[in-house]
Amino acid sequence: MKRIKTKSWIWIGLAVVIVLGLFFYFVNLSSVGPSVSKSKGVQLTQNGAGQYQTVIKDGHYLTSAARGLTATSQGNQVDTKDFESGLLNVAKSHFKTGRYIFQEGQYLSSDTMSSLLARQSDSNPNGLNPKDNGKTDSDREPIYIQSMTEQDFMTKDGSNLRLAGMVVGVAMNTQDIYQKEQYGANYYQNISEEKRVEYGKKIAPKIIKRIREQEGVPKNIPIVLAMYANAPEDSLGGGYFYSEATSKRSTALTAWTPIDQKTVVFPKESSDSSSLGSDENTGFTNFKNDIANFFPNIAGATATGKFENGKITSMKVTVTTQFYSQTEIEAFTNYVSSAAVKFLPSSANVQITIKTANETQALLVRKSDDKSYTVTMM
Repeated sequence: MKRIKTKSWIWIGLAVVIVLGLFFYFVNLSSVGPSVSKSKGVQLTQNGAGQYQTVIKDGHYLTSAARGLTATSQGNQVDTKDFESGLLNVAKSHFKTGRYIFQEGQYLSSDTMSSLLARQSDSNPNGLNPKDNGKTDSDREPIYIQSMTEQDFMTKDGSNLRLAGMVVGVAMNTQDIYQKEQYGANYYQNISEEKRVEYGKKIAPKIIKRIREQEGVPKNIPIVLAMYANAPEDSLGGGYFYSEATSKRSTALTAWTPIDQKTVVFPKESSDSSSLGSDENTGFTNFKNDIANFFPNIAGATATGKFENGKITSMKVTVTTQFYSQTEIEAFTNYVSSAAVKFLPSSANVQITIKTANETQALLVRKSDDKSYTVTMM
C-alpha cells in the first residue's frame, strides 16, 4: 500500500509541474513580439525598409480623433492623400525611421482642432482664420487655413513610449469658396502666394503655442511646421509643400526653409510656359498618341507628376477607354505596359490606371528604375 501511495504522490507532483510549466509558457508566449507596454496593451508593427514602426493599442491601430477635420467643406480630393503622405516624407528628414516610432496625432483633440480651424471671434479667440469683416466681395477676409494634420514621433522609454517630437502640416488655401447667402451660388476668391505665405508665417507661433499647451506635450520637444498649398477645387493635380520651420522650445521658430515641390498636370496646357516637366510632357504626349493608335476607343489620357528640387519623383496616369471583351482589355493592357516603358520616365515611380466610365479595368505599377511593370487585372 505504501508503494501505491508513493506513486500517487509522484503522479500528482508531475501533474502540478506540467500545469505550472504550461501556465508560464503561455504567459511568456503572450509577451513575445513587438510589445512595448504590455500592461497597457501597446504593440508596434514591424516596419519595412525606410518605413516607421506604428502604434497598435488593444489590438487596434491608434487613430487620430482630429484627422480629416476641415475649416469648410470645400477641397480638392487629391489633396487629402497627398497632404498626409507628403507630410510623412517631410518628417523623415527630421525623425529617422530606424530610431523613431510613428503615431497618429493624439494631442490635438477634435474640439481643439475645430476651434483652431474656425474664424477668430469673441466666442472663439483661438481661431486661426481671420475675423469675418462682413464683406462679400474681393475685400472679404478669406479662409486661409483649410486643415491641419498632427503626426507624433515616439521613442521607447523602458516598456513605454515617450513623445519625442511632432510634425504638423498646415494646409493653406490658394482659393476660398464661399456663398453670399445660405445655400446660394458658389463664389471663388483667389488668394495670392504673397498673402498666403505671409499669413502662414503670422499664425505659426500661435499654432506652436496651442500645441505646447496640450496635456502631455513636453515643453522642449522639437515641433516641425510644414506649410502646404492646396490645389484649386477643379485642379487635376494636388497641392504641394512649400516651406517648413522648427520650434525647439517656447513659440520661437527657426528661419523658414523652402520646400521645392511642384505638381504638373500632363499634357501641359499651351498657356503653361514653365520649363518644369517639359521633357516629361513630350514623353507623355508620345505615350498617349502611341496607345491611341493601337486602340482607337480611348476617351482620354491624363497624368500628374510630382517634382522635388526640379526632378520628377512620381507620376500617376489615368487612361479612360471603352472595351467590349476581356481579350481586348488584356491586349490593350499589355500594349500600354510596353509603351510606358518606352515613353514614361524611368527614374520615377509610375502608376497607370486603365478604366472605363464606371470601373477600373487594370492597374500597372513600376517603381523607379525597375525595368517592367507589375500588372493587376481587375
